[in-house]
Amino acid sequence: MTDTAAVIVAAGRGSRVGGETPKQWRLLGDRMVVEHCLSIFAEHPRISQLVLVIHPDDRDQVVGFEGWPIKTVHGADTRRGSVLVGLRAIAGEFDHVLIHDAARPFLSTSIIDEICDALEHNDGAAPALPVVDALWLGSNSFVTACRDRKDLFRAQTPQGFSLPKILAAHLAHDGDAADDVAVALAMGLSVKIVDGEETNFKITHEEDFTRAESVLKLRQCMDIRVGNGYDVHRFCEGSSVILCGISIPYSHRLQGHSDADVAMHAVTDAIYGALALGDIGQHFPPSDPQWRDAASQIFLQHAANLAASENFRITNVDCTIICEEPKIGPYAAQMRASLAKIMGIAIGAVSVKATTSERLGFVGRREGIASLATATLAKL
Repeated sequence: MTDTAAVIVAAGRGSRVGGETPKQWRLLGDRMVVEHCLSIFAEHPRISQLVLVIHPDDRDQVVGFEGWPIKTVHGADTRRGSVLVGLRAIAGEFDHVLIHDAARPFLSTSIIDEICDALEHNDGAAPALPVVDALWLGSNSFVTACRDRKDLFRAQTPQGFSLPKILAAHLAHDGDAADDVAVALAMGLSVKIVDGEETNFKITHEEDFTRAESVLKLRQCMDIRVGNGYDVHRFCEGSSVILCGISIPYSHRLQGHSDADVAMHAVTDAIYGALALGDIGQHFPPSDPQWRDAASQIFLQHAANLAASENFRITNVDCTIICEEPKIGPYAAQMRASLAKIMGIAIGAVSVKATTSERLGFVGRREGIASLATATLAKL
């Protein structure tokens, strides 16, 4: 797979929107407009480098991007000039480049994939939507003529190209251009059209922010995460087991680096999984002596706090404990209450149930206990 970079053009002043702050630096939800598209590129596995082209007056806005592979450069007086600055910043380092307007916050990973696939066999590729409305020419508020909409498209970004070819095209181009496809066509490059998306619109006027907020709210409502957790601990000498933070009298205890709460470990890993943030072993390594005999509620509280910090609400947890002994039923209500309190959610959103393995395997031989858990998270 060839190496691909992305140039995000954010040097404009956004005069048509109005206001003192350029539109790309205004908040959309809890992030600036430019952050929404930057995050898509930064987290996409096919994008190796980001170049953010900004106005010199906006250098103080570029904060909090340290964890992303971003190179920041100062743009020019025109969009084409800013693109050329961005391309020069990565000249000779990458095969392909995607050029994107920072004022389009809702590009999708599928558009990036389609462009990258098309660039394997074409000089360029760009998303567009076919024109479906009738087209008129007008003067003084009257229609003067109609135009055929056949073969007409509404252009979007990102527009992807062979980096050496689009750089050469910009260097050879005289004057401004509507977009980078226009520059590419003037150089004789082939540009394949890929499917655009209605949500990949450009914020141009103040009313577009209202539309963007609606799209964002809809996306957040649809951002539902599900994670699974599984854990096993063997029995050893002891007089009780701890499950979901509840001590249950028994002829053995569970062996582990911490308190070996196999059920709570499964729930914790389910939350980490929904967040795509690893597992308990990564956050609390068993090689670290400070976690020896630690109460597992420390781990679950950490996972719940991470969910909150990522603006997710834990909406449901379902935990199944698999064992022949001890009996779980008499303690299930206490376990549900314990988990609910630690996670800060209603007890009605927590399920704890038990089953046996029908005397099969290590559980059936009463050598230990296993637990499965599923956690559902919703974006706030």
